[in-house]
Amino acid sequence: MLSRKPYLFRAMHQWIVDSGHTPHIVVDVNVTGVNVPPGYARDGKLVLNVSYDATRGLNLASEHVEFSARFGGVPRHVHVPMSAILAIYAHETGQGMVFGPEDEPAPTGSAQKDTVRSGKRGTAKKPSLKVVK
Repeated sequence: MLSRKPYLFRAMHQWIVDSGHTPHIVVDVNVTGVNVPPGYARDGKLVLNVSYDATRGLNLASEHVEFSARFGGVPRHVHVPMSAILAIYAHETGQGMVFGPEDEPAPTGSAQKDTVRSGKRGTAKKPSLKVVK
């Protein structure tokens, strides 16, 4: 089964843009494959403006987000694997989506029956969005 994250990410990006707001993403800079200018991250996280006005050549692919942007007046290439994107939100309102780890596969066979019989259910936490500046 394909990951839902790139589809949800692109949908949220489009929704934010269509609403007239500025999409920002929160990136975990410690994930392998992240290429961002050094010195801008705080606590291993970096917030990037991914609006069409702030980027050049924005590519929202299934595997990554890629674009060029200016950092301190210097043009830089940015490459962020989809696995490094923690959240996308509208800068003006804070509305958006936080991405958790990919869903674990559902138990099959007797493991699934045992879970159903025992009545145990996972306690899912309500996602929260924290603005990192």
